[in-house]
This record gives sequence, C-alpha cells and structure tokens, in this order.
Amino acid sequence: MQLTKHWAAALDDYVIDLGWSPDGTLLAAASSAGPVSLFAAVDGTLQHALPGHDDGTNTLAWHPEALVLATGGQDGAVKFWDPRAGQHTATAPLGPAWVDHLAWRPGKSGAASPRPSALLAAAAGKGLTLLAADGAVHHAFAPAPKTITALVWEPRGGAVAVAYFGGVVLWDADDFVAQRTYAYANGIHALVWSPDGRWLVSGNQDPSVHLWLPEQDEEFHMSGYESKVKELTFDRTSRWLATGGGHEACIWDCQGRGPEGREPVMLAHEGKVCAVAYQHAHGLLATASDDGTVMIWSPERPRPLRATVRMPSPATRLVWSPDDRLLGVGSAKGAVYVLRCED
Repeated sequence: MQLTKHWAAALDDYVIDLGWSPDGTLLAAASSAGPVSLFAAVDGTLQHALPGHDDGTNTLAWHPEALVLATGGQDGAVKFWDPRAGQHTATAPLGPAWVDHLAWRPGKSGAASPRPSALLAAAAGKGLTLLAADGAVHHAFAPAPKTITALVWEPRGGAVAVAYFGGVVLWDADDFVAQRTYAYANGIHALVWSPDGRWLVSGNQDPSVHLWLPEQDEEFHMSGYESKVKELTFDRTSRWLATGGGHEACIWDCQGRGPEGREPVMLAHEGKVCAVAYQHAHGLLATASDDGTVMIWSPERPRPLRATVRMPSPATRLVWSPDDRLLGVGSAKGAVYVLRCED
C-alpha cells in the first residue's frame, strides 16, 4: 500500500479541528486563532476563508444531510455557515463559557419521521443545548454537575451522552429526560459509541478505558495505560476498539462479552500516540504519534502495518473522507495534509 501526499495547505495557527463535508467535496480546517478555511477536496484550492470566532475557534461540525457548517468558539457562540457561498447565516449565543463540543444528531429525517430536521448538540461549560440549523434553540438541558468534557450521539439519534468529571449522563433527545446516569470517579476526556449502539466507551484521566453496555446495564474497565486516554475509535463492525494512551495503539476485541480479560493487539509507535481513526466503511486504521509519524494498519493481518509517512510536526486530527479514499491530517504547526491511500 502507498500513502502519498494529495495536497497540502497552511493555516495561521494550530489546527484545532478538521472535518469533511458529507458529500466529500470540501475539507474544513479550523485554526485555534479563529479563522476557518474551506478547501476543495480534489486539489486543495482554498474555496473560502471564514472569519470563524474572534477569540478563537474550538470545534466544527458538518450537518449530516445538508451543506451547512457549524462552528463553536471561545466567544461562547455557535455560528452557522453556508460553505458554498462562504457566508455566515446565523449565530446562537450560549453565554460566557467556551463552546468546546458540537455534534449533529445522526439519522435521516423526512416526511415519515416524527423527529425534527437534524439538530445540533452544543456543549458550553456545564450547559448542553440543542440547536436548529437556523440557530434557534430547540431545548436547553439542565446543567451538568461539572464542565462538559465530551459529547457523543447514540448512533440511532435517540439519546446524547455527555461526560464531566464524575460521570456520564444519557439525555433522551425527544423527551429531554435523563435516561441513565453513570458515576465515574475521575475525569473523562473522550467518549465514543460503537456503530451498532451496543457499547459506550470513555477514555479517562486515571488513565484507563471504561465501557458501558447500556442495554444490559453492565460495565467493564481496562487500566494499565501509560497516560490519560484521549484517543478512541471503533471500526465499522463495532467489534474492534482502538485506543491511544501510550506509545502503542491498543486494539480491543469487543465481540461477545467484550474486551475485559482479553489481551489487545498492540501497534507500536516510537512516539506517544496522539490520534486514531478507523475508516467509515472499510477496515483500515490510521494512527499518529507525537514524533510526526502517521501509520496505516490492517490490524487483523499477521503483518498489520501497511504504510508509514513522517510529518514535520505532530498530528492534531485524523479524518477519513466519506468514501475512505483520502485521509485528512491537521498538524500542531498549522499544516493541513490530505493523503491518498492506494494499493
């Protein structure tokens, strides 16, 4: 397998977030200084330079069905953009706290659906708010006990999970009631849900990985990591969970009773792993480490390493294009790379 540079571009600061449009034609890159750049996927041509947020942009999220981009920043606001025209279309001010997490409700809406068109979950400080694409507030939930540190939708869109120091709460997205609350006596840095909705997983400060089975009301725990775990990704089958938390990416088998008591597959880096990302519909895993290395793996193979590239600085984000052909890489020094995977 060959991993080649398709194109590269430069931002004015650290690449704090990166995301492909749902049709795969645009790559949005947010600079921590504030501006958001929209690049053409085909050749990296800058389509629009959006002002973003004056005090700094923290996060971005593409609408799953329409060409709408949402951004959140240190100004306490969520902004909505028309990426084709490069125009700001709406602002939702959420207060003084930074907007750190955004996620659109998954699933298709339509005439037969009882749900409203896609809603955006936005976390700012202790607050969680559901917003429409025009910036209107659909619902503001009761504040979390502590600052919200991670946010993820259940894959069917029925609930949204938010983490804070001390636990996780699952909010019903239609009735706005807490379905479950899970206590966890430490900080939580990341949440991921398996695509089949079976597993809810947290990456933690302690350092460890914790798994819940919401349908069975069971939970499992894996400790022994070198450092806090911020990197989590499931493969398309929901069987394999990849985590960071050290100089190796750990691949856990979540089939059957799950990974507790099983030995993971260990994929070694020379530097500390700083990003992991499985493809959407295929089996390749991308990992990056803080020495600037990006690796592509087929973890199920006897010789899993497929390709390696060295970057000038550590990756901050790894994102596969919707068709899995291109890998977007954001870097700590403001570079954006798009790599092509070819057999």
